[in-house]
Amino acid sequence: MKRTKISLRVGSSEEFFNRLREHAKKLDKGETLPPGITITFEDPIDLLKVITSERVRLLRRVKEQSQQISALASGLKRDVRAVSRDVSLLEKAGLLRTSYRTNPGHGRLKVVESVAQEYKLIASL
Repeated sequence: MKRTKISLRVGSSEEFFNRLREHAKKLDKGETLPPGITITFEDPIDLLKVITSERVRLLRRVKEQSQQISALASGLKRDVRAVSRDVSLLEKAGLLRTSYRTNPGHGRLKVVESVAQEYKLIASL
């Protein structure tokens, strides 16, 4: 099941811990937190190492429909190896998921899936 939202943001460790404290206060009061994941980068350059224009295109394509890496590469008009590297990096960052499916008579297929219905980028300098 896809999570509702993944937020990528730039912020200090102090902001990160303040947000955690606010969540803890809400939970202590019995309030529920909105579903989703927030990934915080301390440096905007680190965020830009993960999110490039080509990776944003890839995320958009996979969000519409799960696909094989070769189909993604073809649809994006990119090299299969480059798309494979981008998928691996985005999977390590928690933004994509891959799984293997049986391809009758041809072994297994690696399929790339979105983990969120919405990706939100938040940055301020």
